[in-house]
Amino acid sequence: FCTPCLQECLKPKKPVCGVCRSTLSPGSRALDLEKQIETTETTCNGCNKKMFLSKMRSHAASCSKYQNYIMEGVKAVTKEPLHSTRSFPNRFTFPCPYCSEKNFDQEGLVEHCKALHSMDAKQVVCPICASMPWGDPNYRSANFMEHLQRRHRFSYDTFV
Repeated sequence: FCTPCLQECLKPKKPVCGVCRSTLSPGSRALDLEKQIETTETTCNGCNKKMFLSKMRSHAASCSKYQNYIMEGVKAVTKEPLHSTRSFPNRFTFPCPYCSEKNFDQEGLVEHCKALHSMDAKQVVCPICASMPWGDPNYRSANFMEHLQRRHRFSYDTFV
């Protein structure tokens, strides 16, 4: 959930879950779900490496075999053959628009910019947006840090 939607669920005197509307207890975490994510093993469809679900997102962002696996799936459902995968932007890893450090996943880029560039006022192009089909690779955000906070609280690819 984005923060504004989550805050709406937490406003009532008795806060409720945004999915099932059951009552929430302040300060209590979904420990059963956290434990399940930390202990459930899965296999990468690209490299066949075994790992826990909690590690899969960061692994998928850096596993070239997984990215190839995804592109094969795209090819399988695309009516026209893909001429070259090089013409498609990389939506898995991004460079920092301030210092050009590379290979951040979306969450990593947000954390990196918050930690190292929160006071940088330089207008930059958002590499996440620029990689999207609707993205303008020339649009410079007037306040990139605000943009990150509002637009990139969650992963579009995961959401879709």
